Amino acid sequence: MSPTDAAARAAAGAGTAQRSVVTTEPWHRIPFAAPGVFRVRPLPREATASYAQRLADTYQLTLPQLLDGSGITLHRHGTPPTAELILTPGAARRLAVLARTALPQLTCALPHLPLSDTAHDTEAAANWKRLDAGQQPVRACTLCTRHRSHNATDTAWIHPPPHQLVCPRHHQAAPDPRLTSTVHTRDVPELAAAHHAHQRLLRHPRAATAWITARAITTRWYDHQQHLTHRWHTRLTQLRATNPHVTTTGSASPALLTRGLITYPETVALARVLTTLPSGHHHTTNGALTLIARRLALAHLAPSANDPLRVFLTHTRH
Repeated sequence: MSPTDAAARAAAGAGTAQRSVVTTEPWHRIPFAAPGVFRVRPLPREATASYAQRLADTYQLTLPQLLDGSGITLHRHGTPPTAELILTPGAARRLAVLARTALPQLTCALPHLPLSDTAHDTEAAANWKRLDAGQQPVRACTLCTRHRSHNATDTAWIHPPPHQLVCPRHHQAAPDPRLTSTVHTRDVPELAAAHHAHQRLLRHPRAATAWITARAITTRWYDHQQHLTHRWHTRLTQLRATNPHVTTTGSASPALLTRGLITYPETVALARVLTTLPSGHHHTTNGALTLIARRLALAHLAPSANDPLRVFLTHTRH
């Protein structure tokens, strides 16, 4: 084949390829994000904004720079934990490619990532959405975060389920979104023990209901300084001694910021008792109170008529 023939054939091939691109479906014309160099693993139930920020930190970029480089248009302004990053399905696919993580796996880990398998949805946009206090994520364990971030950052925000309040491996917890640093719990070993007891509680079919009830009761006791005040005050003192930052976090008091941690062991213990109580008329209120007092390591437990525990036991007798 002569050089002239070879050049003509190459030109013809290029022309064919160019026509192929022109006639391709419109959603294929948008160049897709290239796979990243690093695979950054998401934390379980991590906020989308937190994960995207960790990915940006890994590449030493700002979050807007990362999204812009991925072809994702960012609208408004915000920062976790007070705001969440809401992605369109197209943006979620681009983020998954850049993170070198399968989209189903990413969607499973990030509770606010959109569920969509519509390949033709090409809009790639991200919007900041302000969150109410009850919807805000909390600070994740710093050592777990660093391990999953190629040592680029130790900051992440997650929406933990109740049974994962404490990291039993690294003894850290963050029970309140207003805590910008985790609370170290190694000097309060009953918290790790309560974590393991909570995992066993989950095996019971009534675990979820018992937990909600127990948490409401212990929170009321804590706020009204009833029954376990001395024990909880001692635990608060222990936590403050090893976590001085809880006294300088905004306008909230240390007692409020750590309330979930301080009451955690008794909440788990009470929930476990509630799952074992006979239903209906097969138990008496006084008998149940005796059993609960023993499980909570109290000499006696004599709540008033309007105490939430007595009300609960009375209403579930029949």
